[in-house]
Amino acid sequence: IFSWREDPGAQCLLLSLLLLAAWEVGSGQLHYSVPEEAKHGTFVGRIAQDLGLELAELVPRLFRVASKTHGDLLEVNLQNGILFVNSRIDREELCGWSSECSIHLEVIVDRPLQVFHVDVEVKDINDNAPVFPMAVKNLFISESRQPGSRFSLEGASDADIGTNSLLTYSLDSTEYFTLNVKRNDEEIKSLGLVLKKNLNREDTPKHYLLITAIDGGKPELTGTTQLKITVLDVNDNAPAFERTIYKVRLFENAPNGTLVVTVNATDLDEGVNKDIVYSFNTDMSTDILSKFHLDPVNGQISVKGNIDFEESKSYEIRVEATDKGNPPMSDHCTVLLEIVDINDNLPELVIKSLSLPVLEDSPVSTVIALISVSDRDSGVNGQVTCSLTPHVPFKLVSTYKNYYSLVLDSALDRESVSAYELVVTARDGGSPSLWATASVSVEVADVNDNAPAFAQSEYTVFVRENNPPGCHIFTVSARDADAQENALVSYSLVERRVGERALSSYVSVHAESGKVYALQPLDREELELLQFQVSARDAGVPSLGSNVTLQVFVLDENDNAPALLTPRVGGIGGAVSELVPRSVGAGQVVAKVRAVDADSGYNAWLSYELQPGTGGARMPFRVGLYTGEISTTRALDEVDAARHRLLVLVKDHGEPSLTATATVLVSLVESGQAPKASSRASAGTTGPEAALVDVNVYLIIAVCAVSSLLVLTLLLYTALRCSAPPTEGACGPGKPTLVCSSAVGSWSYSQQRQQRVCSGEELPKTDLMAFSPSLSPCPISRDREEKQDVDVDHSVKPRQPNPDWRYSASLRAGMHSSVHLEEAGILRAGPGGPDQQWPTVSSATPEPEAGEVSPPVGAGVNSNSWTFKYGPGNPKQSGPGELPDKFIIPGSPAIISIRQEPTNNQIDKSDFITFGKKEETKKKKKKKKGNKTQEKKEKGNSTTDNSDQ
Repeated sequence: IFSWREDPGAQCLLLSLLLLAAWEVGSGQLHYSVPEEAKHGTFVGRIAQDLGLELAELVPRLFRVASKTHGDLLEVNLQNGILFVNSRIDREELCGWSSECSIHLEVIVDRPLQVFHVDVEVKDINDNAPVFPMAVKNLFISESRQPGSRFSLEGASDADIGTNSLLTYSLDSTEYFTLNVKRNDEEIKSLGLVLKKNLNREDTPKHYLLITAIDGGKPELTGTTQLKITVLDVNDNAPAFERTIYKVRLFENAPNGTLVVTVNATDLDEGVNKDIVYSFNTDMSTDILSKFHLDPVNGQISVKGNIDFEESKSYEIRVEATDKGNPPMSDHCTVLLEIVDINDNLPELVIKSLSLPVLEDSPVSTVIALISVSDRDSGVNGQVTCSLTPHVPFKLVSTYKNYYSLVLDSALDRESVSAYELVVTARDGGSPSLWATASVSVEVADVNDNAPAFAQSEYTVFVRENNPPGCHIFTVSARDADAQENALVSYSLVERRVGERALSSYVSVHAESGKVYALQPLDREELELLQFQVSARDAGVPSLGSNVTLQVFVLDENDNAPALLTPRVGGIGGAVSELVPRSVGAGQVVAKVRAVDADSGYNAWLSYELQPGTGGARMPFRVGLYTGEISTTRALDEVDAARHRLLVLVKDHGEPSLTATATVLVSLVESGQAPKASSRASAGTTGPEAALVDVNVYLIIAVCAVSSLLVLTLLLYTALRCSAPPTEGACGPGKPTLVCSSAVGSWSYSQQRQQRVCSGEELPKTDLMAFSPSLSPCPISRDREEKQDVDVDHSVKPRQPNPDWRYSASLRAGMHSSVHLEEAGILRAGPGGPDQQWPTVSSATPEPEAGEVSPPVGAGVNSNSWTFKYGPGNPKQSGPGELPDKFIIPGSPAIISIRQEPTNNQIDKSDFITFGKKEETKKKKKKKKGNKTQEKKEKGNSTTDNSDQ
């Protein structure tokens, strides 16, 4: 009886080898051991503590344990971090005959993603008793067999390993037989029954023996089989094999019919006793019988089933040769068949723990997925390498044996690539190599890294005034390159003050569509340009945004009728009364109708005409079409009525045109009477005519005195100017050009010094502004501010407007004309002001009636060329190089006032002209500093004005 239990040194050596192998396998990972058949809840190890994890973070980090094939055998208590036995563990079921048996666990935690590898060794216990292939074995022995003859028997098997599987055999006490156990160099035990003395069939035809197998475990377990020996009559020679053991190698997947080996046995007998029949041993497993075929005549073993290295790496086939004698005799041999592996198994890929989608701002080395690979082949055929699709921002990192991590290799940009289709290829080392692929779809999740963008930074919008409230005027649109809520753009106004009111009281913007609405009717006379910003913001966190500027130009509508200027000397019922001597010749101006229109352009261009039927067919008066001057058409005679009631229709050029009617009462007086007495005085005075003559005499005296003073002042000024050295060179050779733009046209002023043109008193505002940004500063005395040299220069092109004035190119293109100041007659100032030299507006093409104005032939609305002329019949003229500091444009709602700022005045960087309605607060501020002298002059001239009328 052979047993390793009797050799303590061998046991120590075996234990050392097992510990060394366990240490090598477990390096770099946790290693636990647990006996098989342990009860539920058996403690295995404090896995959380050994992995360095806190108990409180097990649940938040999704601590979990996974096993490829045995996931339910072991479990972890998340409350205390202890690994325990969850269900029955049978080592023999897990590992079969393998000497090493362990359960490989993968411990996975998230946030961040980590993987730990744990090996739990299952220790064998002596839970399996030895088992014989057959409970009863029949053995036939000829009585002629000699003592010492050996009969092969099938030994018992023990499913345990180590000492628990070391078997010893015992036989019931008998005088004929004994057991013989031999161990060869392949560690294969051969059990045999040896005949101790001759058998006598006549004495004992049958023998019954009991063989007991005892394993080396504690406590010992046993198994038994019964031998039923039948003693046969004479057949002296049994067949004998050439070799007792045949060693053969066979490639797996060998086709059916492949010859494995040929066994050969011989028998020394003759005749029937010499004929040998080959057969598999009766206790051969069904697996071997299904895979191999033994020819009973020639002893050839061939393949008849699938030979798979992965199922079994070797086979032990026992062959029996039996002769045909009576009784038959037999011999046995063993065929050790080694299966040679070929590369017939594809690698297997398993992708798990996908962390998808991946944020586009994820840092490099972020773990995306875990990949495990395996190959059922062995050796080089089972060595697997992994590769990834090239030219992608990901890479594979080997973490442990056949485990890989898919990590981020470079930065992501969802706007460039929103998803990646990755192909992981696993290739073994066989020849030829086999490979398998797995696809991984990696979706890139958006982060808010793109602000909404407008197609333009600025938009120009044109809206007609008097629009209905809530009308849609424009739509802004911004595009966000992000996705989902990060691309949801909402619009809002950038709130600011527009004058005294908030911007939101004028316009609003729809938060979703970007449509801009005018909340109230716009009035161009109040607001010409509305500039504001619209903000576009996305719904991301944090939110990103951008702004766009909208310039809303309000286009003029003909919504203001002409307004008659209140006469300084009132008539009855608001009518203008004029006294005209009968001696007035043809073509003399006897009265003038003044009107203004708050609109601009053609809508503010006024024309005058007498109502038909006024005064009959012999009406001696006519009205200037564009000047409003009432003049005689012929010499007056005695038959003309003493009083004429003239109805003058004032009409603008808008569509449709608007009108106003002025009533002028003309009284004809004799030549001896004062021709210019006040109509109010004439209407309200019932006294004698001599009193009126006296008043006129005093007025004439006052006018003469004032005129003398004026002539003396002009002479002194001329003398001082001629004696002063020239200073024009200090200002530069060129004459800067002043450009005045409006919806009707533009005026171009060529000037030698800086000038400011401001709106006159009690006149509505229009939209004309002018700038001369490039004037060089030149010191100018206060005296010279009263008189400016204004020259006509057609060759000088207007300079570029100040950058603060933004008109579109289309508006600027047709708004170019020139202003010509020529010597002509006299116009009257506004109410309460003195008579001064006022330029009237006339067309560039001379009219037969001086003082009238019309656009040039073929000119459009925006391309008028204007020439200022003084009306005829007035001897009062400006001196050379002088420019009146106020003038009226008939048909226009403005009085132009020209004045200068000293060079050290920093109020404005450029000259300007403003046409507009009277704004009391601005007028007072301007007149406080600049017009004190003018006011005194107007008070002094008021008497002269009254006398002229």
